[in-house]
Amino acid sequence: MRYLKEVLASRELLANLTLREIRGQYKRTIFGQLWSLVNPLASMLVYTLVFAFILRVEPEAGDPSGLDIFAVWLLCGLLPFAFFSNVVQQGMGSILGNVGLVQKVYFARIVLPLSKVGSVGYNWLFEMGVLVVVLVIFGAFVWPWLPLVVVTMVLLAIFAAGIALMLAVANVHFRDTQYFVSIIMQIWMYLTPIIYPISLVAVQSDKYGGLFGTSVTILDVYRINPLERFVAVFRQLLYDNRWPDPQDFLLCAIWALAAFTVGLWIFRRSEKGLAEAL
Repeated sequence: MRYLKEVLASRELLANLTLREIRGQYKRTIFGQLWSLVNPLASMLVYTLVFAFILRVEPEAGDPSGLDIFAVWLLCGLLPFAFFSNVVQQGMGSILGNVGLVQKVYFARIVLPLSKVGSVGYNWLFEMGVLVVVLVIFGAFVWPWLPLVVVTMVLLAIFAAGIALMLAVANVHFRDTQYFVSIIMQIWMYLTPIIYPISLVAVQSDKYGGLFGTSVTILDVYRINPLERFVAVFRQLLYDNRWPDPQDFLLCAIWALAAFTVGLWIFRRSEKGLAEAL
């Protein structure tokens, strides 16, 4: 309870750090906030060219929306993962990036990684806004589902924040963490059905049957990945325009709360020694 009061007392600092990140990110650039759209759009173009036109990957049409556009389907999965990846990697380096502040002033250190959640989330709102406009142009009826999209965004932010808190501590003690995590993120993306449909995994799962003579299949192991559930919910809401699968939505909430609880516990136990470790 006392720790919560300390965090609340630092809310003005959190707001100022978040605003500093937002204002400084594209300072003295000509296109400003538009640069936040370049990376996801460039990735979309490359993946669409390779997977849709060369490898001929065909995701299922939106049900009941009827959408059958690979680039739009891709963005519905790419943007959530990009948000998660950015929050984790920027939050992981937030303590090391503010060494002078941590060593000179006492405050709730948790505001440093949380400020990254706010700044990345600010950019992500623009990206999601563009995606919603594109969906509407192509005939999707997304408006009734936007409140649930916001709820899912919050759950994803909580999940990403929990992972970032753990890694921020690890990165202070083991500087190799940042390089290791960047590799893990690349692997994690390809282990999540973002640029290919999960139906391809299901086909391979049926082909090989149970693992080691058990009833557990490749698909069962594959779906342990929490990002698979988040991507599924986003696509169900934005691309399919329907209620998300209750199990997927429930697991998103469980993963979010579990990751943040563990991350907060680890960060609290390590917070007092961060200045000395730096």
